[in-house]
Amino acid sequence: MAPLPAPDMVPADMVPADMVPPADMVLADMVPADPQSCSIARALEVIGDRWTILVLRDCFKGIRRFDEIRRDLDIARPVLADRLKRLVDHGVLEKRLYQERPNRYEYRLTDMGRELSPILVALMRWGDHHLAGEAGPPTLLVHKPCGHELRQGFYCASCRQTFSPAEISSRPGPAALGGEVGPKDGTEKGLPRALPA
Repeated sequence: MAPLPAPDMVPADMVPADMVPPADMVLADMVPADPQSCSIARALEVIGDRWTILVLRDCFKGIRRFDEIRRDLDIARPVLADRLKRLVDHGVLEKRLYQERPNRYEYRLTDMGRELSPILVALMRWGDHHLAGEAGPPTLLVHKPCGHELRQGFYCASCRQTFSPAEISSRPGPAALGGEVGPKDGTEKGLPRALPA
């Protein structure tokens, strides 16, 4: 397979118009010097391995105690201890004492952890669709009140419409532009750090 062209070698007609920066901006102002400043890369530093995702799956299923998680996943104690510590340190789980003498803890999802639900559902549905085989998925997710199977998708709160991944585009965010973001509306408070080209 031929290597991909360098970013400055991509033909202009292959770049979507809404992703072309203003003429007075230079690439160094849009692309962070540290590639780990990408939100996906930062998230993967916290939750990006098989055991961590499976620990989170168990927590969503209500399995919260160390020995219960270890038994359910058949995971080595040191590996589980490491994953739980990382999730607690990053605020995804909180450690709660449920027994004294000896002290025993359970691990509960925080608000930050609960926000991972759509990600785990998307992984599950992808696996169901592409990897389940002839027998079909081992588990179906349903809406509790009505019992109908869950459908996951994209919804625009502003337009009040669903849409497909093909209708998603991106633009530089406040960190790339050097501006500040308002508390809820996402409006920029600062000006881009653009340098003349």
